[in-house]
Amino acid sequence: MNIFEYLCREARRITECSLRDLKDRSYWVETSAERRRQFIDMLGLSDYMQGERGPVDPVVTGVLKREGYRVEKLYFQSLPGLYVTGNLYVPEPLETPTPAVLYLCGHSFNQKHHYQAHARKFAQLGFVTLIIETIQKGEILGHHHGAYHLGWFNWYSLGYTPAGVEVWNAVRAIDLLQARPEVDPDRIGVTGISGGGAMSWFTAAVDERVKVAAPVCGTATIESHVCKRTVEGHCDCMFWINSSLWDLTDVGALIAPRPLLIASAERDWIFDIESVRLIYRKLKRLYEVLDAADNILLVETPGGHSYHEKSRKMIFKWFIKHLKGVDVSLEEVGDIDESPSAQEPLEALKVFDKVPSDERVTTVQEWFIKPAQPPKIETVEELRVYRRKLVETLMEKTFNAFPRNPPDLEVEVELTQESGDWLGYLIGFTSEEGWRLHIQVLKPLKSPEPVPILVFPARSARTLNFGDGLVRGLDAAWARAFVELRGIGETSWSPDLQWFIRRAAMLTGRTIASMRVYDLLRAVDALTTLDWVDKTRVALMGSGESAVIALYTALLRGDVYAVILHDPPATQNVRSNPDGTGPAIEMINCLRYTDLPYVAGLLWPTQLVFLGPRPESYAWAERLYMKLGAPGVVRHVKNLSTWV
Repeated sequence: MNIFEYLCREARRITECSLRDLKDRSYWVETSAERRRQFIDMLGLSDYMQGERGPVDPVVTGVLKREGYRVEKLYFQSLPGLYVTGNLYVPEPLETPTPAVLYLCGHSFNQKHHYQAHARKFAQLGFVTLIIETIQKGEILGHHHGAYHLGWFNWYSLGYTPAGVEVWNAVRAIDLLQARPEVDPDRIGVTGISGGGAMSWFTAAVDERVKVAAPVCGTATIESHVCKRTVEGHCDCMFWINSSLWDLTDVGALIAPRPLLIASAERDWIFDIESVRLIYRKLKRLYEVLDAADNILLVETPGGHSYHEKSRKMIFKWFIKHLKGVDVSLEEVGDIDESPSAQEPLEALKVFDKVPSDERVTTVQEWFIKPAQPPKIETVEELRVYRRKLVETLMEKTFNAFPRNPPDLEVEVELTQESGDWLGYLIGFTSEEGWRLHIQVLKPLKSPEPVPILVFPARSARTLNFGDGLVRGLDAAWARAFVELRGIGETSWSPDLQWFIRRAAMLTGRTIASMRVYDLLRAVDALTTLDWVDKTRVALMGSGESAVIALYTALLRGDVYAVILHDPPATQNVRSNPDGTGPAIEMINCLRYTDLPYVAGLLWPTQLVFLGPRPESYAWAERLYMKLGAPGVVRHVKNLSTWV
């Protein structure tokens, strides 16, 4: 199996399993809070959605008076320094509070100006309408394209997605609307196109105050994104960090049974229409279970990624029906007016004369998710309790894609060789369904059994035949095992595919690094089936990015004799190359809970060996080892001849 086939298979499983078992109505009611908590967590919003949020304090910088409505140019801070710019369209005159619409923008520059006709039309239909800009293309230009264009794959390790920021801003915008005297706080809807379509899905799923949703050109399955490679055309804001292995239907299930109109184009180049239809069919069945079949509708329009007169009119009709309780015809609704004379000039809708000096929009990716701090451990018992809880958390949040029912290892010695004092074995084993990997083992002929063994992830295909110079000098009583993990040797892939692999893998709840951790765990299992291996003296070694694999494998196993680190990264919170090449050490959500130096320290009493210089960040691990004392020990060696 190659990596593309594998990711397609796993993506297909996610889509096929989503809403496969609809159960009964009581299940969806009783589990909604827990399912919503999961999705909030995958957006990185757990800390923000808890507790009291306090009032939103919008600042109005200008007002445009127009016939039948006014436009308030305003901004608010969803968090200190996280400025959100928008225009509020208020129908005039208003005698009683009226329903409101939150319009979420797609990926267009000058967003308030670009989408103004939609907000204006909603106002003319009697809806207070707030259009807010994104952090990427608003008046303050931040970043959506981290992994997509800039190589910021550490976002996955942080559990950061710009979708989380956009949804948070939308939630605070709803807070703003509910506080307005012109708005009926119990009748608020959300809509938008493209990125705004995705945020309409996400915001309605997260916030039950949204009574009606209409995402436009923002709908697709995980299977289509991976197998049809539409992920290649998508901004990072289109996705949640998929630790729970969800498809978009699972997000939609959080909206049900509230009214949901899905509008999509038949030839959308990044949202495959067949996947849209599949999502609709699955959600339609759920709505039927919930006795709300009339509350979901799919509108298909001709052409590519865009609005169409049909979709616009149906959305207006949908909101009038479900927020005002009036069923009107499409002819009565009418369409938007995009004539030049009807448009406000760009400058007229602008909120700021200049960007506030205290803005934190451009750096939000650096502080929105708070990385884990070093744990405070004073005793061995505290370490054991902390380590056990950390492993449980990582298995849920980082390694949840590990197979629940692993296949048989099918360990097979495929080749036996002898040279001088060494016996060589080429061993094949099954890591995961479809993945047959190899290990080159060198066993000393004269060493008494059982034999201790050093397990080293191969750095290249040449390692299986030539070994690795870093192992030179290792005590001759030790066996050596060089493991070809996924992406090395026989299962290697072209560097030009790695950008796709790294983005697609996250959609299936894994990363290259987490897949390799699983491979190394299985490799150790395979090696310990050999009757001559000393199971009490299995050491792991890693160099560079494979040092990350060795550290996490040792943490998850808990029984490793020693871990030898050569040139380990100082942290997993590092950027990569924009084209996806370079060390792929990200693991989803891991930095929320730990980091490499902390993992190293938590291995106590495993021997911790640094081969050559180590980053200063690992001083924390050494201090912890010193505090806890024997039998844990940290060694510094120039070569392995001085280790054993």
